[in-house]
Amino acid sequence: MIRIVLADDHPVVRAGLRAMLVGDPDLDVIGEAPNPDAVVALAVELAPDVVLMDLQFGTEQTGADATRRIRALPAPPAVLVLTNYDTDSDILGAVEAGASGYLLKDAPPDELIAAIRAAAAGETALAPAIAGRLLARMRSPQPTLSARETEVLRLVADGATNNDIAARLHISDATVKSHLVHIYTKLDVSSRTAAVATARDTGLLR
Repeated sequence: MIRIVLADDHPVVRAGLRAMLVGDPDLDVIGEAPNPDAVVALAVELAPDVVLMDLQFGTEQTGADATRRIRALPAPPAVLVLTNYDTDSDILGAVEAGASGYLLKDAPPDELIAAIRAAAAGETALAPAIAGRLLARMRSPQPTLSARETEVLRLVADGATNNDIAARLHISDATVKSHLVHIYTKLDVSSRTAAVATARDTGLLR
């Protein structure tokens, strides 16, 4: 019997997963958690074999944070990410945090159940499309932005002008322009719109 804890902030999603899994005699849903702190507590209290983990809970902590905390426990359960989020940074962050697998919520039931069995057996369970993207990401490293560059680009995405950004971050217009030049160079773009679009596509910005 594979003992499972569900972690998702939407009760309807948890109910749907429970209904899907209850039909398999080898699977037992022993707990549900609506946020990262709760799922870590259940992992300690119930000692499940597998945790099905969403990535975003509408809280400061993410599913990747909870995964890292769970995997640091003595004799930790496997963590299988089940989410709607599929940017490269989401996938890489979850795997680096110790997730055994990564599936999207539109995966067919048989694929999900097979992934749960694989995770419980200590195997990796990545959806084929996810595995392909991870390999591509590893073969061609993505550009990275500094914390300040990310801050500037996030304000650009919100529609802020250079003057707005300078005032908000307490820096000069010239410094804002310098940050934008570095951002454009790193992302290989030539406009504010393209920089935001590229950063979102690669997961540098949500």
